[in-house]
Formats: sequence, structure tokens, C-alpha cells
Amino acid sequence: MTTIRRVHDWRGLEPRDQGASAAFGNFDGVHLGHQRVIAAARTAAERLGAPLGVISFEPHPRRWFQPAAAPFRVMSVNQQSRALAELGVDIFYVLPFGAELAGMSAPDFARIVLHESLQARHVAAGFDVTFGKGRTGSGETLTTLGRAYGFGVTIVDRVDDARGIKLSSSGVREALQAGRPDEAAAILGRPFAIEGVVAAGDKRGRMLGFPTANIDLGDYVRPAFGVYATLTRLPDGREVKGVANLGQRPTVGGTVERLEVHLFDFEEDLYGQTVETALITFLRPEQRFESLDALKAQIAVDATAARQALGA
Repeated sequence: MTTIRRVHDWRGLEPRDQGASAAFGNFDGVHLGHQRVIAAARTAAERLGAPLGVISFEPHPRRWFQPAAAPFRVMSVNQQSRALAELGVDIFYVLPFGAELAGMSAPDFARIVLHESLQARHVAAGFDVTFGKGRTGSGETLTTLGRAYGFGVTIVDRVDDARGIKLSSSGVREALQAGRPDEAAAILGRPFAIEGVVAAGDKRGRMLGFPTANIDLGDYVRPAFGVYATLTRLPDGREVKGVANLGQRPTVGGTVERLEVHLFDFEEDLYGQTVETALITFLRPEQRFESLDALKAQIAVDATAARQALGA
């Protein structure tokens, strides 16, 4: 795996962080469609003898323009960094999106950011790329501006999977919200996973005989509320199978959306540690039970179903 460098501005860059062949876009999910764009940037990087880069933004432009929008992220920046490193990316430009970038015209973005600051030698983007104030820049615009400022441009055509499903972040979100994590994984090329710090809960799971690691959902897209078979990656790299409830816990009057993961055959303390839990199989919708005894009995059924789904 490449040791990736994360750059958080376009201003004042060191020479080693300039002159890349870079893929340009939001790359939320680093799904198979995104990987085609990165592959195009890699082809140019190899031809030019340049480092391979990816240019994205934080916060996501949608969050900037629509601060009240429902949570929608497919990946955190840390997850993006790991996925890009696995693809051999050398430099991850996480440009701070705010008033300055939002107000920059497409020609100014190409000149100031891509040409003068990053000194990009080549830029690859998807067929539906937009950039600049009012999203006035397109793939055609980028190609024209690249000729003007001396960097090459590759625009990658739309890619669908074998079923005709568009490989897109919106497709991932729709699949997750419909309770189809397998379909989301087919678009992503890996299971969708939620990363977060394990927080102390009300310890009701422990009382029921199924202790859980509780993780806030943050700005992640909300998958269908319910019970999932899961695979959790610990800080030391171990992966532990489990079963999780994602939702509000209506049986106990819960109102906060969170992920509660019961790890199979695991008794270590994870409080305060960052874990990443992949949703593998949707087992059933979240529901309210008439008693804690009924809930406990159902959790046992769910755990058995999850073990079977995971081949445990």
C-alpha cells in the first residue's frame, strides 16, 4: 500500500506536492466508477512520470450549500485516505471548501488552483463533473481550460455495472436506504462501513447478555433502520464478526440514531477506540418489542442468523 500524503490547502504547497496527474471530484465512497477516473489519472501519471493525485473537498460542497441537508456521506475523509492509498494514490488534496472556492469561477479555479497552485500536469474527471461558481464548469469546460493552461484532461465516460446500475454515490445511498447493503457493496467494490469512536451507552445490551459497541452515525447516510450481520475492524487490524442494530431502539424509547454492534466471542474493552463496522447483510427491519425479555429472545435469534449469514 502506498504511503499517501494528505494536503489540506491549495496555497503554499511544497514542490513535492505539485506537478501531479490528478483525478478530480468528490469521491464520496471511492466506488468503482471513481476508480475508473483514478485509473485514467494513473495512466497519465505513468506516461508523464508524475505522482498520482486525487483532488477533493472538505466539507463536501453539498454540506456547504445545504447545511440543513439530511446526513448523506458514504465515507469519512480517513476512510477515503485508506481506500485511495490502496489504489496507489500518492497525494490526496482535501481542499477546504468555503466561501472562497464557492465563489471562484470555473476559469479562475482552473488557473489559480489547478494550474498555478497545484501545477497539475494532467486532470481526469467523470463525465458528469461540474465545478466553479454556479457549477458552470463541465467536462468540456475543463478540457478547454486545460489546453489554455497547459495541463492534459481526460473525461471518463459513464460506467454502469452488468445490471445497468449507474456506479454512483447516489446509487450507493439509494441501495443502503432500501436495505440492500449487498447492492451498495457491488457499486463500492467493498461493503459500506461506518467508522467511529466507541462511546459509553446505557449498558442495557450487557444487561441482556449481548454487550454492544455504540457508535454515533455522524454525517453518514442513514441506511434502512434494522438489524445487520456485520464485520468490525479493530484498531489493531483484527476483524470480528457480529450483529448490529442500526436505528433509534424503539423498545427502550430511544430517540438518538446510532449503531450498536455486538461482537461475537469478544470481551475486550473498546471504549474510546475507533472501529469500522461494515454492514454485510440486512436481516430485518427495526421494531418495537413489548418487553425486554422479548427483545432479548429476538437478539438471540438475530445473532444466530448473523452467524449463518457470515459463515461463522
